[in-house]
Amino acid sequence: MREPDSIPAEGSLAAGQRAGNRLKPALGYLIALAGLIWVFHNIHCGRFLQAMRTVSWMWVPPAVFFDILSYYTQGARWQLLLRPLGKVSSLRATQAIYIGLFTNEIVPLRAGELVRLFLVSHWLSVRPGSVIPSLVVERFFDGIWLALAIGVLAFFIPLPGELLGAAKVLSALVIFLTALFVYLIFIRRTCAQNDKPGEGWRWNPLRMLVSFLRRLAEGVHAIGTSRFFFASFVVSLFILIFQIIALWMMMRAYGIPLSIWAGSVVLLILHLGTAIPNAPSNIGTYQFFTVVGLTLFGVEKTLAASFSVGAFVVLTVPLWVIGLIAMWRTGMTFTAIRREIKRMYG
Repeated sequence: MREPDSIPAEGSLAAGQRAGNRLKPALGYLIALAGLIWVFHNIHCGRFLQAMRTVSWMWVPPAVFFDILSYYTQGARWQLLLRPLGKVSSLRATQAIYIGLFTNEIVPLRAGELVRLFLVSHWLSVRPGSVIPSLVVERFFDGIWLALAIGVLAFFIPLPGELLGAAKVLSALVIFLTALFVYLIFIRRTCAQNDKPGEGWRWNPLRMLVSFLRRLAEGVHAIGTSRFFFASFVVSLFILIFQIIALWMMMRAYGIPLSIWAGSVVLLILHLGTAIPNAPSNIGTYQFFTVVGLTLFGVEKTLAASFSVGAFVVLTVPLWVIGLIAMWRTGMTFTAIRREIKRMYG
């Protein structure tokens, strides 16, 4: 009598999972739509187009150059973080990053992170899970430099109260993660040798979670004790610097007379606002937080909206082109990569 009852239950569970899978992208698109509606509400169409027509194009190539340089620097950092697993060149790591970014342009919820993880694990002939600690440390470094940048900028320019509030939350999170990181490197390793994976955990999902967290901790420990660890931390600063320069140069192209300090604040607001996975390309949220940042410094909303669209296009089109070339050079198709990821992760 029980066996037939289990079939509808399994079917209901599968249906619920499918509904959840559809709901998450839909929520991202809804957020994007709300952001775009706010950006384009009550703007002057004539001045919007005029701002685009009067762009000073001499600033655009260097802006694109520094944007590309920031991604190459991210690749250089990643190859340093991957050294405990093996050696991959900065160009190869950057190739995987661009393919991941290109995936994020067409698929919601940052699916590109899985794509670049798969590619590098394939090139290094290691399990995909062993690459995850490097991504975790990347986010850790980014959080540290964002928090430090906000603190430094506070000495040079008055910051909005909302940004200072976000900085306090970010700083608290960074302090917690730093303490956890130190624990994983210097304390946990000495205790782990006496532990047995999953011992004492009978419930299979919980045992799997404990095993995953253990492997994650071991991976973070390996990175933290690597001789390339501090070099990768310093390189992370230049990623942020190059991104600031790229956005500020686009402001110059639009004739927006803000200092590079103000431009830094706008970029930090943009970073914090788009940190949560959303629609492909961060469309909607990119425009929303760019306009919010610029209007805080007195830039008229129509000009800010025009800039948010123009900067988005100028800095995104090269990403598409390089991402496509990077994908072509792997000899694989996006469909094939997606099929492999589904096979590995179910």
